[in-house]
Amino acid sequence: MTLITAPEKTNIYCPSLTEYKRRKTITIKIGDVPMGSDYPIRVQSMTTVDTMDTQGSIDEVIRMVDSGCEYVRITAPSVKEAQNLENIRKGLHKAGIFVPLVADIHFTPNAAELAARIVEKVRINPGNYADRKRFEVIDYTDASYAAELERIREKFIPLIKICKEYGTAMRIGTNHGSLSDRILSRYGDTPLGMVESALEFLRICEEFNYFNIALSMKSSNTQVMVEAYRLLVQRLDEEGLNPYPLHLGVTEAGEAEDGRIKSAVGIGTLLEDGLGDTVRVSLTEAPEKEAPVARALIERYTNRPGHDYIEPVSSCPINPFQYTRRETKEVYNFGGLNVPRVIADYSDIVINGYDELKSIGHFFLPVPDKWAMNDQGADFIYTGKNPSPFMLPNGLKEILDFPQWVSQADKTNRFPLLTVEEWQASEEISLSLNFVKGTIHSFSDSFLAGIKDNVNVVLVLHTDNAHAMPEMRRFFYKLVEQKIKVPVVIQRNYPVRPTDELTLYSATDIGGLLVDGFGDGILLSPLFDSDEMEKLKLASTFNSVAFGILQAARTRMSKTEYISCPSCGRTLFDLQETTAMIRKHTEHLKGIKIGIMGCIVNGPGEMADADYGYVGMGKDKIALYRGQEVIKRSVTAAKAVDELIELIREDGRWIDPSEVEVLN
Repeated sequence: MTLITAPEKTNIYCPSLTEYKRRKTITIKIGDVPMGSDYPIRVQSMTTVDTMDTQGSIDEVIRMVDSGCEYVRITAPSVKEAQNLENIRKGLHKAGIFVPLVADIHFTPNAAELAARIVEKVRINPGNYADRKRFEVIDYTDASYAAELERIREKFIPLIKICKEYGTAMRIGTNHGSLSDRILSRYGDTPLGMVESALEFLRICEEFNYFNIALSMKSSNTQVMVEAYRLLVQRLDEEGLNPYPLHLGVTEAGEAEDGRIKSAVGIGTLLEDGLGDTVRVSLTEAPEKEAPVARALIERYTNRPGHDYIEPVSSCPINPFQYTRRETKEVYNFGGLNVPRVIADYSDIVINGYDELKSIGHFFLPVPDKWAMNDQGADFIYTGKNPSPFMLPNGLKEILDFPQWVSQADKTNRFPLLTVEEWQASEEISLSLNFVKGTIHSFSDSFLAGIKDNVNVVLVLHTDNAHAMPEMRRFFYKLVEQKIKVPVVIQRNYPVRPTDELTLYSATDIGGLLVDGFGDGILLSPLFDSDEMEKLKLASTFNSVAFGILQAARTRMSKTEYISCPSCGRTLFDLQETTAMIRKHTEHLKGIKIGIMGCIVNGPGEMADADYGYVGMGKDKIALYRGQEVIKRSVTAAKAVDELIELIREDGRWIDPSEVEVLN
């Protein structure tokens, strides 16, 4: 296999790295709802009802439109479903609903060609539109590769002509896990392979002067997704191709808090870059639950307020197309090869007893008279002016404001948090670990020069800028440019509201830095307005969100990850119920990734990042995977979870729940 790497050129791939400027694109026509940079960022979702259930599909589409969907995608896995799109469309029009419909196509060009005559847009996957994946590695010669491209061209041209004739738009949507054997053989399972997969089809479209196209680079791995979209934008520019609108989405994000965090890390990072013209949030929930989450992400960039001055960037000092963690020196247990640390903010909570640490994963067990910690036990607790009245467990260290720290007898397990002014004036500091808090402005060049060679300082970077992520990113760029290897904790304050804002905004601001390799710790600080009991509940929420961001950004795996698709008309079992059942039996398996896919279309492809897969292959029939290799076929649903556990056991990765301390 000959691997071709991404270009070394790392110029600015977006309009600005220091302020929000939306990328300029062409406009494409999708029914009466155009897409592109001259229009608002659009919201869309996908139906879950069987496409052959006409009335069920109509009713679901209406619910989705009522929730805010501007485009609705419907699966058309074969000609019969493509034909029924006409009945669904007529039923919607009769009900006064004229939302543009998008036919989702896999494997079946004839279904795409029929659907393109009926609906406003078709989505094709270049990895399986004209290819049948056999998971074979073939060493193509230039001649054999060109012959494969010609074969694809002949299969694809009829669809282009139909779309031009009927005014139908097209999304060329690459998925990380469903790259063709041809692409994998030449480019590997990489962002570059994803981009090239789409460009092969795009070049044919431009050859026929067909430009009514949107593009997507979706993955369940947020690092891969972000890198692929960025690289796509750069390659379009380098090749002189049109600046096509982008459809943003993280595939198989999952459910509840985890699904929202993962979606925001991927989608929010790109929105911060000014990339993206339509958003679909893929949650393992009812489709009408997706649009409000997408809208919450988008609205942050609608009429966005101005920001404090951020020094412009003329060139990017890192490779934005390949993850590399910023090189730092180890200070105590920050930086170096250590995973990013989580600091819980208890500065507005007075600790009176052991139970008040349950909120951040630390539990005192009276009978054995010892402390225990779960998988989301915070590493540090910031108590500010209110030191703990008792010795904390070994797995938890305390941070105090500098004036309080100075008066403590125990300076081994307690560490000071200083302002820049306190650091510069202090005569007594910790010999092992000092936290210095400031902003991009207070961390001046002279201050940074003074701590560059210090072996006991960790910076705590804070901002109140409305453009928080680019301001903090600019500071990290400065550290890279000046070769300063001091670890940095990212600190942000968020109001406590009963909405998705905490998860979505924090995952964007902090996750966007983590996927670029920046950040050695997280300190999420709630802006409290509640009683003491409520404060502990909120501390638990903020702690969970911090660990969730690290997991979604692939920088610290603290729990089992479920890569579950959002369900669609191809799914033959209750995906939400099945996901809950699998989670119940496996959620104690820290760090294992399990894909739960509704059908074979989403099977080995969409769960490319998973260790194990549970994939529907027919009514009451499940296929079990190890990675992308099918191990057992046609397992009955009643036995499938037990068989999955047995597969994990065979690999020596199973832990009996009775061996794990269950902490509530």
